[in-house]
Amino acid sequence: MKYLKLAFGFAFVSLLFTSCVYDRDITLVEETENIESILYGKELWYVDIHATQGQGEVPFIQRAFTLSFLSNGISANNNLVGLGSNGNGFGYSIGDYNLYGKVLEVYHQDEGHWQLEVYPIHRGKIELYHRATDTSYYLLGYQRSNFDYDMLFYDNIHFLLQEYEVWEKTATSTAGMTNAFDAENLLQFFPENQGEFRSSKDVLKIGLSQAVWDYTGLYQVYDIANEAYVKTLTMDYDYLDNEYFEIDVLNDKSFELYHPKSGTTYRFEGHYGIAYAKKEENKRLGRKRKKIVNPVMDIKKKRQIEKD
Repeated sequence: MKYLKLAFGFAFVSLLFTSCVYDRDITLVEETENIESILYGKELWYVDIHATQGQGEVPFIQRAFTLSFLSNGISANNNLVGLGSNGNGFGYSIGDYNLYGKVLEVYHQDEGHWQLEVYPIHRGKIELYHRATDTSYYLLGYQRSNFDYDMLFYDNIHFLLQEYEVWEKTATSTAGMTNAFDAENLLQFFPENQGEFRSSKDVLKIGLSQAVWDYTGLYQVYDIANEAYVKTLTMDYDYLDNEYFEIDVLNDKSFELYHPKSGTTYRFEGHYGIAYAKKEENKRLGRKRKKIVNPVMDIKKKRQIEKD
């Protein structure tokens, strides 16, 4: 895929630096370090939402996957789909800012004035602290050329599944035993950690509004121990007897589901992408990221075993 398999361990970097404990009033870089040069020094700042501390919220940060500080303007990527190409990779402009020492004054085009404090932990990591709510966001800095888009998708796979109105099955492998899931052609995933999904045996060419949804249930994403670039997906079909699929993201509009029990691989492509707005016009358009801790499935990746 276009952005996949860029070489560095995103989750490892996040874990390594999140564990750092320090006094907020003492920067961990030299006093002569210029905060503005740190902000400018990285093209993309990934919002590590899982590391957030505090019960408050800064909405424009909570929604963003990445922020960029460009010539006193702030850009954000609020969607996974198109991240890497929208706005030359920076996303879309959301406002302006001024920096006074460690104080970052943000003027959001829809949400007004926000005052944050910037604490460099390291040239590749900063804390944005909102004193009014005692909330800290941790941002990891990258250049566009070395950003790990693959890890981004896997780290936020719930949101990727929800960014299309429908996923259409476009291919089924010739290898594998016949099973009931062969008949499923359309999938939809809805918000929440253990969210709702529904499926249809209809084909998309009849029109999405005409599709009959045969099944509705809950889905769950699991991490696989020691596997950063694959997840497992369970969908509670009665006839599958709680079987699971290994989900491999190909790019921002397609993924494959491998069914270990039958040995069959299915490819799905997304249609009718949902552009998440800056304003909270409704629950869906106003989607915000949140901390999600996936349960761990202690298995070895079955598809890899078969390839070895």
